[in-house]
Amino acid sequence: MQTVSVGVCAHNEEKNIYQSLSSISSQSLKDFRLEEIVVVSSGSTDLTDTIVKDYISKDPRARLVVQEKREGKSSAVNVFMKEAKGAILVLVNADNQLTDMALSRLLAPLLNEKVGIVGGHPVPVNTDKTLVGFAVRMLWDMHHRLSLVSPKTGELVAFRNLGVRIPPGTNTDEDWIRMEIERRGYVTAYAPEAVVLNRGPENLREFMIQRTRVNIGEKYMKKRYGFTVPTWQVRSLILAVSGFLRENKGHIGKVLGAVILEFTARIYATVYVSMNKPDQYVWKVVDSTKKLG
Repeated sequence: MQTVSVGVCAHNEEKNIYQSLSSISSQSLKDFRLEEIVVVSSGSTDLTDTIVKDYISKDPRARLVVQEKREGKSSAVNVFMKEAKGAILVLVNADNQLTDMALSRLLAPLLNEKVGIVGGHPVPVNTDKTLVGFAVRMLWDMHHRLSLVSPKTGELVAFRNLGVRIPPGTNTDEDWIRMEIERRGYVTAYAPEAVVLNRGPENLREFMIQRTRVNIGEKYMKKRYGFTVPTWQVRSLILAVSGFLRENKGHIGKVLGAVILEFTARIYATVYVSMNKPDQYVWKVVDSTKKLG
Protein backbone atom coordinates (compact mmCIF):
# COMPACT_ATOMS: atom_id res chain seq x y z
CA MET A 1 0.00 0.00 0.00
CA GLN A 2 1.51 3.31 -1.11
CA THR A 3 1.66 6.24 1.29
CA VAL A 4 0.31 9.65 0.30
CA SER A 5 1.26 13.14 1.44
CA VAL A 6 -1.15 15.94 0.61
CA GLY A 7 0.27 19.45 0.39
CA VAL A 8 -1.85 22.56 0.87
CA CYS A 9 -0.11 25.85 0.08
CA ALA A 10 -1.76 28.82 1.78
CA HIS A 11 -1.43 32.57 2.11
CA ASN A 12 -4.10 34.34 4.14
CA GLU A 13 -6.72 31.63 3.61
CA GLU A 14 -8.71 32.00 6.83
CA LYS A 15 -11.98 31.94 4.86
CA ASN A 16 -11.25 28.62 3.13
CA ILE A 17 -8.56 26.59 4.88
CA TYR A 18 -10.82 24.71 7.31
CA GLN A 19 -13.24 23.70 4.56
CA SER A 20 -10.37 22.61 2.31
CA LEU A 21 -8.72 20.52 5.02
CA SER A 22 -12.03 18.91 6.00
CA SER A 23 -12.62 17.86 2.39
CA ILE A 24 -9.20 16.15 2.41
CA SER A 25 -9.56 14.43 5.80
CA SER A 26 -12.94 12.97 4.84
CA GLN A 27 -11.61 11.14 1.78
CA SER A 28 -11.65 7.33 1.85
CA LEU A 29 -8.88 5.50 -0.02
CA LYS A 30 -8.26 2.06 -1.45
CA ASP A 31 -4.74 0.78 -2.25
CA PHE A 32 -3.28 4.00 -0.79
CA ARG A 33 -2.92 5.39 2.73
CA LEU A 34 -3.14 9.08 3.57
CA GLU A 35 0.00 9.56 5.63
CA GLU A 36 -0.13 13.31 6.24
CA ILE A 37 -1.61 16.66 5.26
CA VAL A 38 1.12 19.28 5.14
CA VAL A 39 -0.03 22.89 5.18
CA VAL A 40 2.66 25.33 4.05
CA SER A 41 1.58 28.77 5.19
CA SER A 42 3.59 31.47 3.43
CA GLY A 43 3.69 34.82 5.16
CA SER A 44 0.09 34.59 6.38
CA THR A 45 -0.98 37.56 8.49
CA ASP A 46 -4.59 36.53 9.15
CA LEU A 47 -5.93 33.58 11.17
CA THR A 48 -4.75 30.87 8.75
CA ASP A 49 -2.04 29.49 11.06
CA THR A 50 -4.32 29.53 14.11
CA ILE A 51 -7.07 27.67 12.26
CA VAL A 52 -4.61 25.03 11.04
CA LYS A 53 -3.21 24.53 14.56
CA ASP A 54 -6.75 24.02 15.86
CA TYR A 55 -7.48 21.61 13.02
CA ILE A 56 -4.48 19.46 13.93
CA SER A 57 -6.23 18.52 17.18
CA LYS A 58 -9.08 17.09 15.07
CA ASP A 59 -6.84 15.27 12.57
CA PRO A 60 -3.30 14.51 13.78
CA ARG A 61 -2.30 13.66 10.21
CA ALA A 62 -2.27 17.41 9.55
CA ARG A 63 0.78 19.52 10.33
CA LEU A 64 1.78 23.12 9.76
CA VAL A 65 4.98 24.39 8.17
CA VAL A 66 5.40 28.17 8.29
CA GLN A 67 7.28 30.20 5.71
CA GLU A 68 7.92 33.52 7.35
CA LYS A 69 8.07 35.33 4.02
CA ARG A 70 5.80 34.84 1.00
CA GLU A 71 8.06 33.77 -1.87
CA GLY A 72 5.52 32.48 -4.38
CA LYS A 73 3.63 29.21 -4.70
CA SER A 74 6.53 27.36 -6.35
CA SER A 75 8.67 28.08 -3.29
CA ALA A 76 5.90 26.79 -1.02
CA VAL A 77 5.51 23.67 -3.18
CA ASN A 78 9.27 23.05 -2.88
CA VAL A 79 8.96 23.28 0.91
CA PHE A 80 6.15 20.72 0.82
CA MET A 81 8.08 18.34 -1.45
CA LYS A 82 11.10 18.56 0.85
CA GLU A 83 9.00 17.91 3.97
CA ALA A 84 6.74 15.19 2.53
CA LYS A 85 7.18 11.57 3.60
CA GLY A 86 4.78 9.87 1.19
CA ALA A 87 5.63 7.89 -1.93
CA ILE A 88 2.88 9.83 -3.70
CA LEU A 89 2.46 13.58 -3.39
CA VAL A 90 -0.79 15.49 -3.94
CA LEU A 91 -1.26 19.24 -4.29
CA VAL A 92 -4.59 20.80 -3.29
CA ASN A 93 -5.13 24.55 -3.36
CA ALA A 94 -6.18 26.02 -0.01
CA ASP A 95 -9.15 27.76 -1.63
CA ASN A 96 -10.45 24.58 -3.27
CA GLN A 97 -12.62 21.73 -2.01
CA LEU A 98 -12.41 18.04 -2.93
CA THR A 99 -15.67 16.28 -3.75
CA ASP A 100 -16.46 12.81 -2.39
CA MET A 101 -14.02 10.13 -3.65
CA ALA A 102 -11.98 12.73 -5.58
CA LEU A 103 -8.69 11.71 -3.98
CA SER A 104 -9.25 8.00 -4.57
CA ARG A 105 -10.11 8.65 -8.22
CA LEU A 106 -7.10 10.92 -8.62
CA LEU A 107 -4.70 8.32 -7.24
CA ALA A 108 -6.08 5.29 -9.10
CA PRO A 109 -4.11 5.84 -12.36
CA LEU A 110 -0.86 5.72 -10.34
CA LEU A 111 -1.41 1.98 -9.82
CA ASN A 112 -0.02 1.81 -13.37
CA GLU A 113 3.75 2.00 -12.96
CA LYS A 114 4.10 3.91 -16.23
CA VAL A 115 2.04 6.84 -14.91
CA GLY A 116 4.04 9.48 -13.06
CA ILE A 117 1.56 12.31 -12.62
CA VAL A 118 -2.24 12.68 -12.70
CA GLY A 119 -4.39 15.79 -13.08
CA GLY A 120 -7.83 16.17 -11.55
CA HIS A 121 -10.96 17.85 -12.91
CA PRO A 122 -11.50 21.41 -11.61
CA VAL A 123 -15.11 22.58 -11.69
CA PRO A 124 -15.87 26.25 -10.91
CA VAL A 125 -18.78 27.29 -8.74
CA ASN A 126 -19.15 30.65 -10.53
CA THR A 127 -22.51 31.53 -12.05
CA ASP A 128 -22.67 31.57 -15.85
CA LYS A 129 -25.14 34.48 -15.83
CA THR A 130 -22.39 37.10 -16.18
CA LEU A 131 -19.76 37.33 -18.93
CA VAL A 132 -16.88 36.83 -16.49
CA GLY A 133 -18.59 33.88 -14.78
CA PHE A 134 -19.34 32.34 -18.16
CA ALA A 135 -15.72 32.88 -19.25
CA VAL A 136 -14.45 31.16 -16.09
CA ARG A 137 -16.72 28.16 -16.64
CA MET A 138 -15.83 28.02 -20.33
CA LEU A 139 -12.09 28.05 -19.61
CA TRP A 140 -12.32 25.17 -17.16
CA ASP A 141 -14.59 23.31 -19.58
CA MET A 142 -11.81 23.75 -22.19
CA HIS A 143 -9.35 22.42 -19.60
CA HIS A 144 -11.49 19.30 -19.22
CA ARG A 145 -11.99 18.74 -22.95
CA LEU A 146 -8.28 19.23 -23.66
CA SER A 147 -7.30 16.92 -20.82
CA LEU A 148 -9.37 14.09 -22.27
CA VAL A 149 -7.03 14.23 -25.30
CA SER A 150 -3.81 15.66 -23.88
CA PRO A 151 -3.82 15.71 -20.04
CA LYS A 152 -3.36 19.15 -18.47
CA THR A 153 -2.43 19.40 -14.79
CA GLY A 154 -3.69 22.20 -12.55
CA GLU A 155 -5.63 22.91 -9.31
CA LEU A 156 -5.46 19.23 -8.24
CA VAL A 157 -2.53 16.97 -9.07
CA ALA A 158 -0.93 13.75 -7.78
CA PHE A 159 2.58 12.61 -8.67
CA ARG A 160 5.35 10.25 -7.63
CA ASN A 161 7.82 11.54 -5.06
CA LEU A 162 10.92 11.60 -7.25
CA GLY A 163 12.83 14.38 -5.52
CA VAL A 164 11.73 17.02 -8.02
CA ARG A 165 12.42 20.65 -7.17
CA ILE A 166 11.08 23.70 -9.03
CA PRO A 167 13.62 26.38 -10.05
CA PRO A 168 13.29 29.68 -8.15
CA GLY A 169 11.20 32.33 -9.86
CA THR A 170 8.96 29.86 -11.71
CA ASN A 171 5.23 30.66 -11.97
CA THR A 172 3.82 27.39 -13.33
CA ASP A 173 4.46 24.85 -10.59
CA GLU A 174 2.26 21.93 -11.73
CA ASP A 175 3.34 22.23 -15.37
CA TRP A 176 7.01 22.30 -14.39
CA ILE A 177 6.59 19.19 -12.23
CA ARG A 178 4.81 17.45 -15.10
CA MET A 179 7.57 18.37 -17.54
CA GLU A 180 10.27 17.03 -15.23
CA ILE A 181 8.43 13.79 -14.48
CA GLU A 182 7.79 13.16 -18.18
CA ARG A 183 11.48 13.74 -18.87
CA ARG A 184 12.18 10.91 -16.44
CA GLY A 185 10.21 8.52 -18.63
CA TYR A 186 6.75 8.61 -17.06
CA VAL A 187 3.44 9.53 -18.69
CA THR A 188 0.73 11.93 -17.58
CA ALA A 189 -2.85 10.82 -16.96
CA TYR A 190 -6.15 12.62 -16.42
CA ALA A 191 -8.79 11.60 -13.88
CA PRO A 192 -12.03 13.27 -15.06
CA GLU A 193 -14.04 11.93 -12.11
CA ALA A 194 -11.62 13.43 -9.57
CA VAL A 195 -13.61 16.64 -9.21
CA VAL A 196 -12.30 19.59 -7.22
CA LEU A 197 -14.44 22.69 -6.71
CA ASN A 198 -12.89 26.11 -7.19
CA ARG A 199 -13.97 29.69 -7.73
CA GLY A 200 -12.67 31.88 -10.52
CA PRO A 201 -12.55 35.68 -10.57
CA GLU A 202 -15.89 37.45 -10.44
CA ASN A 203 -15.02 40.76 -12.07
CA LEU A 204 -13.32 41.71 -15.31
CA ARG A 205 -10.26 43.35 -13.76
CA GLU A 206 -9.36 40.34 -11.63
CA PHE A 207 -10.13 37.93 -14.45
CA MET A 208 -7.64 39.65 -16.73
CA ILE A 209 -5.02 39.88 -13.96
CA GLN A 210 -5.28 36.13 -13.37
CA ARG A 211 -5.38 35.12 -17.03
CA THR A 212 -2.40 37.26 -18.04
CA ARG A 213 -0.38 35.91 -15.12
CA VAL A 214 -1.20 32.29 -16.02
CA ASN A 215 -0.41 32.82 -19.69
CA ILE A 216 2.86 34.58 -18.88
CA GLY A 217 3.94 31.55 -16.86
CA GLU A 218 3.00 29.16 -19.64
CA LYS A 219 4.83 31.23 -22.25
CA TYR A 220 7.95 31.18 -20.09
CA MET A 221 7.67 27.38 -19.89
CA LYS A 222 8.00 27.32 -23.67
CA LYS A 223 10.74 29.95 -23.85
CA ARG A 224 12.94 28.59 -21.06
CA TYR A 225 12.38 24.85 -21.28
CA GLY A 226 10.89 24.18 -24.72
CA PHE A 227 7.76 22.75 -23.07
CA THR A 228 4.38 23.52 -24.66
CA VAL A 229 1.45 23.40 -22.25
CA PRO A 230 -1.56 21.62 -23.84
CA THR A 231 -3.68 24.77 -23.64
CA TRP A 232 -1.34 26.35 -26.23
CA GLN A 233 -1.73 23.51 -28.76
CA VAL A 234 -3.78 25.13 -31.51
CA ARG A 235 -5.37 22.00 -32.98
CA SER A 236 -6.50 20.76 -29.56
CA LEU A 237 -7.88 24.19 -28.72
CA ILE A 238 -9.91 24.34 -31.93
CA LEU A 239 -11.42 20.92 -31.24
CA ALA A 240 -12.26 21.88 -27.66
CA VAL A 241 -13.87 25.19 -28.64
CA SER A 242 -15.86 23.49 -31.43
CA GLY A 243 -17.23 20.94 -28.98
CA PHE A 244 -18.14 23.64 -26.48
CA LEU A 245 -19.88 25.69 -29.17
CA ARG A 246 -22.02 22.76 -30.25
CA GLU A 247 -23.31 22.41 -26.69
CA ASN A 248 -23.75 26.15 -26.06
CA LYS A 249 -25.37 27.45 -29.25
CA GLY A 250 -27.63 29.71 -27.23
CA HIS A 251 -24.69 31.63 -25.75
CA ILE A 252 -22.75 32.69 -28.85
CA GLY A 253 -22.33 36.25 -27.58
CA LYS A 254 -20.80 35.12 -24.29
CA VAL A 255 -18.62 32.56 -26.06
CA LEU A 256 -17.28 35.28 -28.35
CA GLY A 257 -16.72 37.59 -25.39
CA ALA A 258 -14.83 34.90 -23.48
CA VAL A 259 -12.66 34.13 -26.52
CA ILE A 260 -11.80 37.83 -26.94
CA LEU A 261 -10.83 38.14 -23.25
CA GLU A 262 -8.56 35.09 -23.38
CA PHE A 263 -7.07 36.13 -26.72
CA THR A 264 -6.28 39.57 -25.27
CA ALA A 265 -4.60 37.99 -22.24
CA ARG A 266 -2.51 35.76 -24.49
CA ILE A 267 -1.41 38.63 -26.72
CA TYR A 268 -0.37 40.61 -23.65
CA ALA A 269 1.51 37.59 -22.25
CA THR A 270 3.29 37.01 -25.57
CA VAL A 271 4.50 40.61 -25.74
CA TYR A 272 5.42 40.59 -22.03
CA VAL A 273 7.58 37.48 -22.38
CA SER A 274 9.17 38.73 -25.60
CA MET A 275 10.38 41.74 -23.59
CA ASN A 276 11.95 39.43 -20.97
CA LYS A 277 9.99 40.97 -18.12
CA PRO A 278 10.01 39.03 -14.81
CA ASP A 279 7.82 35.94 -14.44
CA GLN A 280 5.01 36.75 -11.99
CA TYR A 281 5.80 34.01 -9.49
CA VAL A 282 4.66 36.09 -6.49
CA TRP A 283 1.29 37.32 -7.66
CA LYS A 284 -1.31 39.70 -6.33
CA VAL A 285 -4.10 37.84 -4.54
CA VAL A 286 -7.33 37.74 -6.55
CA ASP A 287 -9.78 38.50 -3.74
CA SER A 288 -12.99 37.40 -5.44
CA THR A 289 -11.68 33.81 -5.74
CA LYS A 290 -11.36 33.51 -1.96
CA LYS A 291 -14.93 32.67 -1.04
CA LEU A 292 -15.66 29.14 -2.17
CA GLY A 293 -18.34 28.40 0.40
